[in-house]
Amino acid sequence: MAPKALAADALTRRDGFLLLWEGIRRPANDVREEPFADVPDGDRGFAEITYAKNRGIIDDAPTFTPDDSLTLGDALLWLYRTRNVAELPDMQQEHLPALMQRYPLIDTGANLASLVQSEADLRSLATKLDRQLREEVHVVSMYGEEFHGDGTAFGESFDMHALTAAHRSFPHNTLVVVTNVDNGKSVTVRINDRGPYVDGRDMDLSVASFVTIAPRSQGLLRARFERLGDVSLVEGCGARLRFQQRLTRDARFQRGIPHQWKTGKQMILKANRWFVVRGITYPDGTIVRMQDWVAPEEAFSFTPSVPGRYTFLFTTQEGRRRDMRMHAVECGDGS
Repeated sequence: MAPKALAADALTRRDGFLLLWEGIRRPANDVREEPFADVPDGDRGFAEITYAKNRGIIDDAPTFTPDDSLTLGDALLWLYRTRNVAELPDMQQEHLPALMQRYPLIDTGANLASLVQSEADLRSLATKLDRQLREEVHVVSMYGEEFHGDGTAFGESFDMHALTAAHRSFPHNTLVVVTNVDNGKSVTVRINDRGPYVDGRDMDLSVASFVTIAPRSQGLLRARFERLGDVSLVEGCGARLRFQQRLTRDARFQRGIPHQWKTGKQMILKANRWFVVRGITYPDGTIVRMQDWVAPEEAFSFTPSVPGRYTFLFTTQEGRRRDMRMHAVECGDGS
């Protein structure tokens, strides 16, 4: 689908794919795969492009034409595939119209042979799809004793007491925040199995995961998913951390609230001005209200005890309010 030459100012296929890959925080592991002839070992993006070819995210072909212009059709197909919106056999070229109808990102009738002009245009498409996926509501079930100790699809032993889940298309070791839409409770789970294979159900939670956000007797729940990335790359588990620092234009934390943090690890907050910790909302919905005034020479510390979403309510000395969210995860790698 790609043209044979790069149009002026258009995004290249290599740059476009690497931008989409960056957004899913997934490692490009070594694979036994014949690389594209025009993306040899040592080229920029070799590991990611070769791994994606092995996994079927990029269609198999003798060449990749990395410096040619990226078409809208290829960009959309790669975007849907990197986000695992369906199982791979259902994300081939002939399925693109159905995928576009299910997750509309562009105007109907757009020319799929047209070129993606810039990184900003491609980021806009990715952001739009990621937002749609976070807002999508799924039916989630539970599996437990009858499978406890059995092997999973990825060769692990299923432990009903661990915070894990089965999904039909999310990659192994993906961390996903599952939020019960009926009560707002959330849990962070690691994908370690395939399933469920019951029509109308989109994820199977282990018993421990399910009861964190709903009564066990309920059996089914409605939930939203937020995919965080691979357990080895998610912030707080070995990757470079990003922090929310600004309370107001003049009041800033020295480090701030991390977007992601490890359970059992102490977080310390200091700021250049007085701030007040008004409350913390825990993953199970419990709200702990407080009025902890913290001076510039002092610090506030917090250690998340369970995985899931925490929301901190801060105010400044003048009464300006700011909410900041943090996901706590269990890294599972001993770090």
